[in-house]
Amino acid sequence: MDAYTGFASVYDDFMEDVPYDKWRDLIVRTLKEKGIEDGLVCELGAGTGEMTARLRDAGYDMIGVDNSEEMLGIARSKEGDSNEILYLCQDMREFELYGTVRAVVSVCDSVNYITEYEDLVRVFKLVNNYLDPGGLFLFDFNTRHKYRDVIGDTTIAEDRDNASFVWENTYYPDEDINEYNITFFVKEEGSELFRRFKETHFQRGYTLSDIKKALKEAGLVFVSALDSETEDKADSASERIFVIAKEKGK
Repeated sequence: MDAYTGFASVYDDFMEDVPYDKWRDLIVRTLKEKGIEDGLVCELGAGTGEMTARLRDAGYDMIGVDNSEEMLGIARSKEGDSNEILYLCQDMREFELYGTVRAVVSVCDSVNYITEYEDLVRVFKLVNNYLDPGGLFLFDFNTRHKYRDVIGDTTIAEDRDNASFVWENTYYPDEDINEYNITFFVKEEGSELFRRFKETHFQRGYTLSDIKKALKEAGLVFVSALDSETEDKADSASERIFVIAKEKGK
């Protein structure tokens, strides 16, 4: 099954503890420090639009790109008839915009879904192509340390009134690939019956060195890397790293 199909309907419920507001504050602060206070910003891996909408509310004209029509359908439904955000159903590896943007952002480890290094460079090259001269690329990624040493081979289960899930996680060190199989049960509206879905997701664990190398190959300039939790300089113990990169000038 394709990722984020059946899961899309309950994604926001299970992600309610994600610190979107904290991440938004970090992104907005970074953008403004670099002189980007308004204008076009594109989010890659926009999902259900939680971050996209927050950045819109912060004063940016937002474009959201995601390869799951189901997730984008939920994002669009949150907008109602406003149509303030342009959502595009596209693969990050092949995304196309109508022109350049002042910044590209990507959160919630969307970059880790790019499991081939060559494809990662390809995504970064596209970002570089669509950035204004001197534009910013802000994104986070889960580290190899997190997948290998923190999550590893584990099983997680959670039970709620309207939905439950079992998350079976496996890390393959030789390939630096993290696989998780999610079986979830969603209560049907107006019924006591639960429908069962199953999805398999693959993510690659990257090191900061991998990311810096890919940025350089794509023609982007690495600026800095912060631990997403502490917002201090990233180190070997960081589980999620927030990267700031920029277009070097066309």
